[in-house]
Amino acid sequence: MPLFDHFDLIAPLYDRLIRLPEGDILAEMAGLPVSGLLLDAGGGTGRVAQRLVDRSGQVVIADSSVKMLRQALSKDGLDVVGSEIESLPFGDGCFERVVIVDTFHHLGDQGRSLTELWRVLMPGGRLVIEEPDIRCFPVKLVALAEKLALFRSHFVPAEHIASHLDSFGAHTVVRRDGHTVWVIGDKPHYDVLPQRNSL
Repeated sequence: MPLFDHFDLIAPLYDRLIRLPEGDILAEMAGLPVSGLLLDAGGGTGRVAQRLVDRSGQVVIADSSVKMLRQALSKDGLDVVGSEIESLPFGDGCFERVVIVDTFHHLGDQGRSLTELWRVLMPGGRLVIEEPDIRCFPVKLVALAEKLALFRSHFVPAEHIASHLDSFGAHTVVRRDGHTVWVIGDKPHYDVLPQRNSL
């Protein structure tokens, strides 16, 4: 946990400052609708999750920023849980879908986080990681700005994330559009023990 939480500071303004991603694209990437549980990991104020409520049985947001989660509580149909992504308080295989939008680069331990996201995903489920594409020059400038602002950001190429998921036995696809990249990992219906790889 960082000593200074930027997200607690900007929580009241976050929904107005940050552009809302296109919900239909994320729903397509995630293979929605589904009848089971959907986890929005690092979902903050619920700006993404609120657009997925009608496309899954139940939407849960896990985020470490209490002030961001307070904003999420004002939105209908969302359950919130205060938690670091590196150590999720959920049982194995309880989510049919897991999404993590514009958050992966903020995680302190990305390898451990992937292991946790994969653990809570049910066999036959899908994990979708949406990130700014670090191969693009404007994203490199954003990465530099976040470093200068003392965010704990660490952008990695999508192929590194996909390789990590491949080690879990995932069927992985990388898709790009403009400055955005999605890593989609489908979990097989049988268990494959994750290998510990570093990103």
